[in-house]
Amino acid sequence: MYKILVVEDDALISKLIQEHLNSWNYQAIGICDFTEVTKEFLAFHPDLVLLDIHLPFFNGYHWCNEIRKVSNVPIIFISSASDNMNIVMAMNMGGDDFLPKPFDFNVLIAKVNAMIRRCYSLKNEVSLLEYEGVVLNVNDASLSYQQQKVELTKNEYKIMMLLLEHTKEIVSRDSIMKACWQTDEFIDDNTLTVNVTRLKKKLEDIGLKDFIKTKKGIGYYIA
Repeated sequence: MYKILVVEDDALISKLIQEHLNSWNYQAIGICDFTEVTKEFLAFHPDLVLLDIHLPFFNGYHWCNEIRKVSNVPIIFISSASDNMNIVMAMNMGGDDFLPKPFDFNVLIAKVNAMIRRCYSLKNEVSLLEYEGVVLNVNDASLSYQQQKVELTKNEYKIMMLLLEHTKEIVSRDSIMKACWQTDEFIDDNTLTVNVTRLKKKLEDIGLKDFIKTKKGIGYYIA
C-alpha cells in the first residue's frame, strides 16, 4: 500500500483528500504540526507528498526545499495560487506536478495514480536491485559486490531493500522498524541498532565499508 502525506492547512480539505485517497487503497495521513513538516515526513516515510503553498509558519516552497534535502519522493503541489509564476516556482523548487484549487477529486486521484505508476510500478517487477555495483537479489535475499556474495537474514534483507529503494534518502528508524517487525511498539530501539551493525559488518567483509551511513537520531541512508 502506497503512503501519501497530505500537507494542507484547511482541515476539511485535508480530511476529504485523505478519505478519497484511502478509498483508492492508499494510506493517507495529514500533517499535524506545521512547524515540524520534515520531522513528520521522515517518521511517515511517504511514497508521495501533496503540498499546498499557503501554510502556517512556513510556505510550501520552504517545505519542498527541506524535503528535497533528504528525499526525491514525488511532490504534487495543490494550491489556489495557480498563476504562471507560482506554477513555475513550484516546479523549480522541486515539485513534480501542480493541481490548481478548486479541483475535482477525480482529477486529483488520476494525477496521484499516474505519478505512482511512473515512479514505482516498474520497481515492483524487478528481481534485482542494483546501486553502484551492489546487487540485492530479491529472490534469495543475497547481496553481491565485485564477485563476492553474502547471505542476509530476513531483517537484514528488509533493511537493505528499503535503503536501496530509497537511495540518497534518509530512511527513518521508525520506518525501518515497521518494515522489519510490522510495529514500532514493544520493540527495543537497540534491536534495530544491533541488526544494522551486523548488516554493516557483512557489507564491510565484502569491501563495502561505510556503504550504509547513519543520521544520528533520525535513521540511515545510502549516499
